[in-house]
Amino acid sequence: SFYQGLVFLTENNVSDLGYDLTFSTEIEEFGVTEVRDLKPGGRNLSVNEDNKKDYVKLVCQMKMTGAIRQQLNAFMEGFYDIIPKRLISIFNEQELELLISGLPTIDIDDLKANTEYHKYQATSLQVQWFWRALRSFDQKDRAQFLQFVTGTSKVPLQGFAYLEGMNGYQKFQIHRDDRSTDRLPVAHTCFNQLDLPAYETYDKLKRMLLLAINECSEGFGLA
Repeated sequence: SFYQGLVFLTENNVSDLGYDLTFSTEIEEFGVTEVRDLKPGGRNLSVNEDNKKDYVKLVCQMKMTGAIRQQLNAFMEGFYDIIPKRLISIFNEQELELLISGLPTIDIDDLKANTEYHKYQATSLQVQWFWRALRSFDQKDRAQFLQFVTGTSKVPLQGFAYLEGMNGYQKFQIHRDDRSTDRLPVAHTCFNQLDLPAYETYDKLKRMLLLAINECSEGFGLA
């Protein structure tokens, strides 16, 4: 409902809301609800057509981090007490996960058996090239690929049939991208989805896939 409200706000005029909206939001913490400003004096600053994009950005930041800042700070204080910040800050989040968990053993046959195709078929040439390329990867590149398409390098304990998405179990999906073969593959990590252009050759598919998983692995949702 929070998401749908923001979509309505971005697609419609603020005056259509039927109520006054300010740069503040209600936050519930430990059973207590309070109004917090999204910027200094925010509760006295009205949202209008000119500043509503700024409002959406700030209210999302508040919901995802600001509202739990106290808890995040407590967690980080304890974490850095065990592992000093100067030792851990050289790693990004993907490298840190691999450092803690190690390289996973990825069963390509299990992943292939639990893959869904959209505008492709299992017999499509690009799909066959994709699995050939994935089998040629070493363990590090396979782990990078899994991080790229799912957001984590962890393999489900019960196999890829139990791969989770944002709405529960969600198998790995390969969607055909018809826009251009000059585009890199695109990942939608919330849905374990890979948008794969219909590349003309195996070598190009493998090169573009490696480029995507090694250079475009940062970010949330889309890579």
